[in-house]
Amino acid sequence: TDLSEDQKEFVDSIQNSGDHLLHIINDILDFSKIESEKLELEDLPFQLHLFIEQAVGLVNVKKKFPHLNVIYHFDIGVPIFIYGDVTRLRQILVNLIGNAGKFTACGGVQVTARLVSAADRRTNEFMLEMRVRDTGIGIPPEKQSRLFKAFSQVDASTTRQYGGTGLGLAISYKLA
Repeated sequence: TDLSEDQKEFVDSIQNSGDHLLHIINDILDFSKIESEKLELEDLPFQLHLFIEQAVGLVNVKKKFPHLNVIYHFDIGVPIFIYGDVTRLRQILVNLIGNAGKFTACGGVQVTARLVSAADRRTNEFMLEMRVRDTGIGIPPEKQSRLFKAFSQVDASTTRQYGGTGLGLAISYKLA
């Protein structure tokens, strides 16, 4: 049978709660693996442009943050394909974009990829920098030291207003 509008809302709420709980559990497991140095990174090829588009899509920016303008920019010389752990890089980027969206009431979020160092002739390795900038509320200098600590948030009222476990940036920092 078809669900009523109220039933659809309940099902959506259950789905969202389950997704949120799974995300928290996965963050705790990832943090434990990182701390115990048991996390193994992959080194596989992937298309950078498509990867960034998918990361923005995973955050569901248009639905969660319809008031924001999200753009991405690739500097000249950034390779189309790169090698790395796409899952962990996605985890970092999704955390950063999600935080940017949560803490930006108006304006936008920009994701930029730039080549920091050219490819080494022998190894073909290069350094790529990815930045996520926003027009959000910012972080006071005296509280910035708490930013990448596990289970820590800049302000207790932030947890009540925006949610979160305080693990996303700690995990991202350790992975980077």
